[in-house]
Amino acid sequence: MRRLIYISTARTAVSKQELDEILRVSRRNNQAVGVTGLLIVGGRRFLQALEGPSESVMTTYDRIKADDRHFAAVILSDREIAERSFSEWAMGYQPAGTPRAAGTVASDVAALIAPIIDPIVHAYFEEFAKKHAA
Repeated sequence: MRRLIYISTARTAVSKQELDEILRVSRRNNQAVGVTGLLIVGGRRFLQALEGPSESVMTTYDRIKADDRHFAAVILSDREIAERSFSEWAMGYQPAGTPRAAGTVASDVAALIAPIIDPIVHAYFEEFAKKHAA
């Protein structure tokens, strides 16, 4: 099993409708190939973790990277894992600038990533949420 974390930048601002469609298609595609993960969007920046069978993760990442709606996809972490951290989500999602409830974006992201044991993965998502919470 593999976990790949990358960051990229949208070429233009992404509307809520566009993002909803990206999530709908991603969830359908990910479920079909056994990929799970988490996506956090802050402004035009995307931070995403993909987990699952190695070939499925790489095929998914290659498809994402080929999408011309964004650029500068950079892999932050790519490693073999024993178990998933995002097993419940075909694609969990958190808009970095929008708290889900009465809390803060940072507290929402902290709740989403609570099951992750890897401190480096925690740091990527925590710092991204702090930077893009405005």
